Amino acid sequence: MAANSTKTSKSKKGFNPIRFFKEVKIEARKITWPTRQETTVSVIAVFIMVIIAATFLYFADQIIAWAIRFIMGF
Repeated sequence: MAANSTKTSKSKKGFNPIRFFKEVKIEARKITWPTRQETTVSVIAVFIMVIIAATFLYFADQIIAWAIRFIMGF
């Protein structure tokens, strides 16, 4: 029971902004930023995937539009 009461007393303490920002600073130091080469490769991969997706959706739209015109008799 004693362990339970210490747990609740810590949670009743409230928000401490100074402690929060110190913890944020500590966590921010742990970040490993990507290198310039990794960033460049990722950006190129994203652009390639966007081009592939856009091309696929364009042709899918054209095929569906053609099918609807064919069915409707336009």
